[in-house]
This record gives sequence, C-alpha cells and structure tokens, in this order.
Amino acid sequence: MPRGVAIPEVRQHLFSAVERVIGRDGPGRLSGRAVTVEAGVATGLLYAHFSDLDDFLAAYAVDRAFLVSSGASALSGRAGEGSVTRNLCDAVLATPLETVRPWARLLVARPDLAGGVHAVLGAGTAGFDAIEAAVAAYLADERGLGRVAATADPAALALALVGLLHHVVLSADAGPDAPDASDRLRGAVTALVDGSTATARH
Repeated sequence: MPRGVAIPEVRQHLFSAVERVIGRDGPGRLSGRAVTVEAGVATGLLYAHFSDLDDFLAAYAVDRAFLVSSGASALSGRAGEGSVTRNLCDAVLATPLETVRPWARLLVARPDLAGGVHAVLGAGTAGFDAIEAAVAAYLADERGLGRVAATADPAALALALVGLLHHVVLSADAGPDAPDASDRLRGAVTALVDGSTATARH
C-alpha cells in the first residue's frame, strides 16, 4: 500500500492480515513484520496502534472471540422455530470458519491469550465457551417443547458439538482440494443431533 494513503478500519485490516499469515505459515511464524508485510503497510503502523505484538494479538483474540460469541447468541429465542439441526448449524457457522480457524490455532499456540479474552468478555461467555453455553440453553428449551428427546442431555450434546467444531477447525486442510469444512461440520452436527430429535418425534 502506498505511503500516505489512509487505511479505513486499520485494526481490521491488520487483523485480516494476521489471519492470512497464520493460515499460510502457522502461528509459530508470527511477527510484527510478517503481519505488516502481509497487510502491505509500514511496520510502524502496527506499533502506532498497539504497544507491541503481544498487545496486537491480544486485541485480535478478543475481537474474534466477540464475533464467535455474537454468532452463538443467534440461538436465543429460536426454540420452536424451524429445524433444530439447521438452527444449530446456522449459529455455529455464523462466523465463517476462515475466520474461526486462524483464531483457534492462535489460542492453541498461545494459551495465555485466553486469559485476556476472559478478562475483557467474561469467563465462560466468550468464543467456544459462548457456543457451548448457547447450545446447551437452546437444546434445553427445545427439550421442554418436546422437539428434543426427554432423555437427551443438552450439556453433553453442547460439549460434543463444540468438540466437533474444534476438531474440524483445527484439522481441516484449507487447500483448494480439501473437503469443505462447513459441509463436514453440518454433516457431523446432523448425525449428532438427529438421533435426539428423531426419538422425540416417536
């Protein structure tokens, strides 16, 4: 990017760049220079907005955790409407996996960042924790309406669903010949949940 050209939403521009670096090189190759080169900006731009690389990564982790949490909140008030499986898939995939994948990989490589996320957004209410809590509450509501089997365990199903998401996000090959991760996740969620909804219909 030419010098002197204003960049709208600088933070998001840099956050998108760090996702591309993680996706291509992995979180172990992160540096301020790698991010700014990927973003096409001067190295000093990052440090004009963040005190250091750790501060930048902490802000990125919080931003993406908030996005994931917001997607999970879409389940609130959906009980009794549409398909249980579709509602779950729509909520889990509300944040594109292309965004969730590098964020999750970074948190695995830098577990210290999770503490910062919880400090800002609240423990148990951010990222995958938010999905688990929202799914458990939603399935409990659907169970109360008879659309999920009375014998179903909403908390266990929610934990299993988040485990599926975590596995798909961290194991999926993002290359051009890789199977679509969203399709894999939809199929797995359908298999996981349909047994409970089918039992409830009988």
